[in-house]
Amino acid sequence: QVQLVESGGGLVQPGGSLRLSCTVSGSGIIFIFARVAWYRQAPGKLRELVATISSADISTYADALKGRFTISRDNAKNTVYLQMNSLKPEDTAVYSCNVADLSKSYWGQGTQVTVST
Repeated sequence: QVQLVESGGGLVQPGGSLRLSCTVSGSGIIFIFARVAWYRQAPGKLRELVATISSADISTYADALKGRFTISRDNAKNTVYLQMNSLKPEDTAVYSCNVADLSKSYWGQGTQVTVST
């Protein structure tokens, strides 16, 4: 069984910052060998990939988010972070964590990020 627990979402002003966390536990996956990703989905829109980080600490980002978002991992804590800076109203969405190995993947519960005055 694998559990993903997310935190860090909330309400923030435009231009502000948030740091999301995704902590992975359970015996169904070996975290240090896993690829982790953040996705987001706004109401009425398709889910989109925000960022990924591989077991080798190689990261990728959606083009529009490069320079504002940073993904990182702490293998000692089985945790992946998403640092979000210079937030815009269009960043408002439910952000979900996904962890995967070569055979299976798992989803977190999602955390709401709202960027608004």
